[in-house]
Amino acid sequence: MSATKRAVPFESWPTKTFAEAREPAVGPQPVPEKPRVPALRLAPLLVPGQPRRFVRVPTHAVGVHPEHREYPRAILNLPLRLRAVGGVPEESPITLVTRDISSTGVYFLCPRLLTAGAAIELEIVLVSKPLGLGNVVMATMAHVRRTEPAAMPGWYGVAASFDDVQFDRDDRVPSRYLHP
Repeated sequence: MSATKRAVPFESWPTKTFAEAREPAVGPQPVPEKPRVPALRLAPLLVPGQPRRFVRVPTHAVGVHPEHREYPRAILNLPLRLRAVGGVPEESPITLVTRDISSTGVYFLCPRLLTAGAAIELEIVLVSKPLGLGNVVMATMAHVRRTEPAAMPGWYGVAASFDDVQFDRDDRVPSRYLHP
């Protein structure tokens, strides 16, 4: 490499005299008008007649898929238990792990082929504390939306949408918070 043309000539700034700089403008200058586009779209999160959903998923704390979905997915590996398929309870509930979850559904890998439209019962552990105090478990009925073969032979990726969501906590709320 040569050192030629490395220095860029400095052009001086246009200078105004002090008197020119202090002269007031002729009048108020109009601001060019741009079409206003609303920056925020408001939509109700909980609507009567629809199943209960998460109000918000903390996607700022976990990764989000780079898709523009109405309800963004959070990449979380949470314990999931498949309790029933098609209304038939499992003899020994299968414990699996979620791949991602949103306020309206979940994606997980399963060793069984589940048909699209099948009703399933899921239990997802959202918070797990030591000694079993403070656990939060989401129990939900869901419907399988799609299944696809996974990279692991004999396993399938299952996308399911929640029908109704219920939360179960194993810690008690102190009595001072129960009575106003």
